Amino acid sequence: MEKQKRTLSRERQDALLTLLKNRFEDNMARHPDLDWLPVRERLEQMPDKLWSLDQMEQTGGEPDVICRDNETGEYIFHDCSSESPAGRRSLCYDPDALASRKDNKPRASAIGLASEMGVELLTEDVYRAQQSLGVFDTKTSSWVKTPDSIRKLGGALFCDRRYDTVFTYHNGAESYYASRGFRSSLRV
Repeated sequence: MEKQKRTLSRERQDALLTLLKNRFEDNMARHPDLDWLPVRERLEQMPDKLWSLDQMEQTGGEPDVICRDNETGEYIFHDCSSESPAGRRSLCYDPDALASRKDNKPRASAIGLASEMGVELLTEDVYRAQQSLGVFDTKTSSWVKTPDSIRKLGGALFCDRRYDTVFTYHNGAESYYASRGFRSSLRV
């Protein structure tokens, strides 16, 4: 996506900030030590980050603040939808995997779409940690950032939650399924 399009209209910005505030207040267990006003002030200073949050929202991620990095002062948002965001499913892992498919190519890759949105895929460790904030991916799965050593051999990792346990699996990076998407993170 082009840089000049990475801003929201004032109406959309106001609507998004209201939605984020309501979600923040409705889910205080995710961020018990945070107040909304400093989060909002920081967001208003960073229109490109607001644009990325809007992309997370528009694709079904239901982003919410999960913590503040005490070293950098950044607020960290994650997709908090109960299942892998619906607008980000049926994707292979990365652009190389997408290019390698000869037939039945998916519309995009998880890494490629995340880059366009200005967000990052969760790592396996972060995915597992997020499960302490709620129950996620009981019917879907989510690609996670895959170590280079695995990716170089053609594989990629994904996670889900079944039987009240978080599982990590592998697949060929070029594979894609209607029930697999990706969860993202954004530092503001």
